[in-house]
Parts: sequence; C-alpha cells; structure tokens
Amino acid sequence: MQSDRIQKIAKEVIQYEINALKNLKNSINLSLSKVVKLILNCKQGKVIISGVGKSGIIARKWAATFSSTGTPSFFLDATNASHGDMGQITSNDVVILISNSGQSDELKNIIQYTSRNKNINLIGVTSKKDSVLYKNSNVTFQMPPIKEAGPENIVPTSSTSAQLALGDAIAIACMRYKNFTKLDFKKIHPSGNLSIKLKTVSDLMIAGKKLPIVSENMKMKKALNIITKKGLGVLIIKKKNGNTTGIITDGDFKRIAQKHSDFENLDLKKIMKKNPITVNKDTLAASALSLMNTKKITSLCVHNGRKFKKTIGLIHMHDILKSNIS
Repeated sequence: MQSDRIQKIAKEVIQYEINALKNLKNSINLSLSKVVKLILNCKQGKVIISGVGKSGIIARKWAATFSSTGTPSFFLDATNASHGDMGQITSNDVVILISNSGQSDELKNIIQYTSRNKNINLIGVTSKKDSVLYKNSNVTFQMPPIKEAGPENIVPTSSTSAQLALGDAIAIACMRYKNFTKLDFKKIHPSGNLSIKLKTVSDLMIAGKKLPIVSENMKMKKALNIITKKGLGVLIIKKKNGNTTGIITDGDFKRIAQKHSDFENLDLKKIMKKNPITVNKDTLAASALSLMNTKKITSLCVHNGRKFKKTIGLIHMHDILKSNIS
C-alpha cells in the first residue's frame, strides 16, 4: 500500500465534505429562520428528533446538542416508534425528522401520526422536494445537492457532515436567542472537566458564619485571637454600616509585631490594608486565581452585583487549587 495514495484519498474525502459545508452555508435562508422560531416557540411541549440509519445517528447528536445548550429534546428511534414509542409524541410537541431522501419507510408512520394532530408541528430536513417528508411537514429545510465522498456516490459521508453542521447551527441559534449563558451551561454539566472550568467564585467561596469579618475599631489583640480561631490567615475589616474598608493577613500581624512593641493595643483601622481587591461572585474561579497570581495575594473579597463594598464571601487560592483549577 502506498502512503501517498492513502493520504490523497483522505484529502479528497475531506475536500468533498468541505464542499458540502460550503453548499450548506449558501443554502441558509428564511427556511432556517422558520425552523429556529418554531423550536423557540415550543414552550409547552417537547422537541423530538428522529432519523433512520446514518441520519438517525445524526438525529441522536442533534438531540444531545440541543439538550446541552438549553433546548430540552430527545431522540426517538424510528423503528420503535411504530411499536409503541409513538406515544412519546404528544400535543404541542415539535418533531424533527432528518432524512436525505425523505422517503424512508420507517419515518412514514411518524409522518402520518403527526399529520393527524394539528397541535404537533413537523419539521422536515431533506434534500428531496418531491418527497413524502417534504410535502407533509409544517416547516421544511431543503438540504443542498451534495456529492458523497465515497465511490459511486452511495456512502453517506458528505451529506451526514452537512446534517451534523446544520444541527449545530440551529442549536447555537436557539441558545443565543434564549440568552443561555456559561452559568446555565454549567448547571446541566455538573461533572467532568468542563464543569471544573466553569466553576465560579460563588461555588468555592467561604461565606456565612465562617466568613472572618471584624470591626475596624477592634484592637489587634482580639483580632489576633479571631484570625487564629478562623484559621484562614486573613480578616476582612468593616465599618459600622457594613461596608468593607480593609483587610489584614497573618503575615501583616507578624510584620506589625516586629515594628510596634505595643501592637496589641492598636486599632485595626490604623494598620489594615485599605480598599482590598474584590471580585463578583459570578467570576470564574480560574479568573480569580489568575488575578491572585498577578497581584501576588492568596485571597480575594467577594461582592454581588454592583455592591462592591458589601463583602458576601472570601475566595482563597487553596480552595481553588483543591478543585483542580489552574
């Protein structure tokens, strides 16, 4: 076997698929807008996606991508649909059928079932305008003419690549219109590396009774006992109105003790570091860690919204590192 020939074949296949994606891009029109709007308006029902063969595999991927980006959906096996699973389709649902030919026998029963219920909307994704699927769908998207990469134009390759890309385009369009943010994404991806990357300061911060907040009028002697008791190596200092005015670390205590023989009777407000650095509770923990490294500090005050002076938590470098965030 010649390596050069193998590489040439591989490049030809990829080029066929690139051409298919270019054709798909040029085919994006008002039909796609109608598809997205119908999905976005499906608020009382479900989005159900089905297909046969390779298109069925793509349909399963569509359903997974939709669900992970804020559009709840599931895959319906076309064969099982004809043996009882059709009951999963109910009023107000949107059914998406993907079929290159639009003539697959397994899909015809689903088409008939949805046609009988006016409250079920059918979206047909097919390349054939004269197909059963195209003619019986409420909304259609016609795939452009595509030449498959394999010999004799019989192996689903370029067509399935285009179907896959179309599903991603629809899912992301819905995601953006729903204002589905990284925080929403994190909620439905609680496990794995992606969830770790999306952890925010509020997920890891110290709050409530554990928060080491003291009055700016407190004497150093008492403050020293509290910082030892809390075991966090830092105290957040506030005024009577609750606004944060400063911060002091155990390192600061040691340096002050060396300079002042009577340091225990000093007020915190006289020796504290004023205007401590604070971050919003929705800041990514990775960003907070980067800020600490830049400023060469080990902890940050945490605020909510625009209330910069109201400290609601403390985020420590060790807690971020323990979560495998770097």
